[in-house]
Amino acid sequence: MLYWAAVFLVIALVAGLIGFGGIAAASFGFAKIIFIVAVVLFLVSAVFGMSRRQS
Repeated sequence: MLYWAAVFLVIALVAGLIGFGGIAAASFGFAKIIFIVAVVLFLVSAVFGMSRRQS
């Protein structure tokens, strides 16, 4: 999932350099959302993994 966040971030940077502001903003928004989802899933996985080990 972090791979896709990086892909959208690169698309946003390239589009911003070329001058496509709308595409850059949309791609950056997608990258930000995917990154946040990946971090939340990682944290949930870490919490459940630690609770499983203790019991």
